Amino acid sequence: MQLLPGSARILMVSLSALLLLLCCATEAHNITSILAKNPEFSTFNHYLTVTHLANEINLRETITVCAVDNPGMSDLLAKGLSVYAIKNVLSLHILLDYFGAKKLHQITNGTALAATMYQATGSAPGASGFVNITDLKGGKVGFGAGGNDGDLTATFVKSVEEIPYNISVIQISKILPSEEAEAPTPGPSEQNLTALMSRTAARCSRTHWWRRTPRRHMRTT
Repeated sequence: MQLLPGSARILMVSLSALLLLLCCATEAHNITSILAKNPEFSTFNHYLTVTHLANEINLRETITVCAVDNPGMSDLLAKGLSVYAIKNVLSLHILLDYFGAKKLHQITNGTALAATMYQATGSAPGASGFVNITDLKGGKVGFGAGGNDGDLTATFVKSVEEIPYNISVIQISKILPSEEAEAPTPGPSEQNLTALMSRTAARCSRTHWWRRTPRRHMRTT
C-alpha cells in the first residue's frame, strides 16, 4: 500500500517523536535505583526518599550526589535532628555540577567551590551552601562545607556510578558537618502557622488603630 504524501509526513513526524522519547528515557536517571544496587548506601537512599530529595535529583541534570555509607549516616542520625534539618544536611551533599572521578583529580588550580542544592533553597546563609573540593594529590580529594572555616572534613572514596555530564554518584568518607544546615528548621505547617499569626497580628493592629482614631462627623445643614 502506497502512503499519500501527507500520511508519509505524519508517519515520519510520529516516528521522530517516538525516537526522541526513547532517547530521553535512556538518558533519564533514577538516584533511588542507582543507590539500591549498593546496600551500603541503604540509609542514605532511604532519607533521600523521605525528604523528597530523590525526586528533585531525578528532575535535574548535570548533578553530583556525594553519598555516605550506613555508618556515616548513623553518625548524622545520632544528632537527633528533625527531618527538615536532615534534608538541609543532605542537600549540602548534592552538587549542582558534574564531578566524575577523573574531573575530581584534574580540578583547575587544585580547588573548586561547588554550589549545592542547599544553596539553591535560598535559606543557606553566607557561603554555607557551597562545598569546597580540593585535590590533595597522591590520589586524595578533600571535601568541606563552605561555612566550616575551609576545613576539609571528608575525602573521596570511590565513584559509584557515572552517566557523563548528566549525573555522577560518588562516595565520600563521612557527612559534611554544617552548623547552618543542622540548625533547627520549622516544618511547613509551622511556617504556615507563623505566617498566619503574623498576618492576623497585622490585621488586628490595623483594626485597633482604626477604632482608636477619632472620626469626624459631617454636619448636615
